[in-house]
Amino acid sequence: MKIGIFDSGIGGLSVLHQAMITLPEADYIFYADVDNVPYGEKTREEVRNLVDHAVGFLVGKGCQAIVLACNTATSAAISYLREKYKLPIIGIEPAVKPAVEHIHESGRRVMVVSTPVTAKGEKLKRLIEKYDAMHVVDVVALPRLVRFAQDDDFDSSDVIAYLKCQFAPYNLENYSELVLGCTHFNYFKDSFAKLFPDDLEMVDGNTGVSNNLKNTVIKNGIFTEADSNKKGSVEYYYSDRKMESQAEMEHIRRLHDRLERMRQI
Repeated sequence: MKIGIFDSGIGGLSVLHQAMITLPEADYIFYADVDNVPYGEKTREEVRNLVDHAVGFLVGKGCQAIVLACNTATSAAISYLREKYKLPIIGIEPAVKPAVEHIHESGRRVMVVSTPVTAKGEKLKRLIEKYDAMHVVDVVALPRLVRFAQDDDFDSSDVIAYLKCQFAPYNLENYSELVLGCTHFNYFKDSFAKLFPDDLEMVDGNTGVSNNLKNTVIKNGIFTEADSNKKGSVEYYYSDRKMESQAEMEHIRRLHDRLERMRQI
């Protein structure tokens, strides 16, 4: 059972991290398109072409199902990819529904943070129209946060200053739900927590995507009895280059360590 997990950069490691907890039996190929990150500042056509290349690479490596661990890629390309490739392709979307459902308890507002492509996309617009009957959802694009993540800068004074600037038009005391609409943003939970009220709930789609992946591979016969007792493996690719050096693997280990700490927040 071989699963491909794709993102524009290291953000998708947060989806891989959860998938390895939910479905530890799988062999994973993680593909981060670091040569072309960030996607959130590109056109939809550019994003679609880049994602198409990456998915084709993963299919060539024998992946039997693929997760687009990128809200921007899902928004721009998933319909096209599902028509082109004859295997399960699972996308991710901002967790607007659970955030709005939780808001009934607090009477406050929901903020969705994302890349510009996701913020402007029809997919997010339709999600909000479907679930935000009380008009409590605000959307804020944070394009530079992806660049900070790619530089391993998660909680510096520069990050805090950038967030304060982007959030300046909003009274953050009014929010009890923060939807992380980009997988890169999972690295910044401690920084978000410094700015929002103490009772803030941060919501991402990783658990839902991992559960969907598990159900999909079972339903499609990809997960078999032979897989149930094995321990899976992971191969890492940055664009089309396999990560194998000790320094590269140590960096990935540190990122997983941070994601595990952020998972506890």
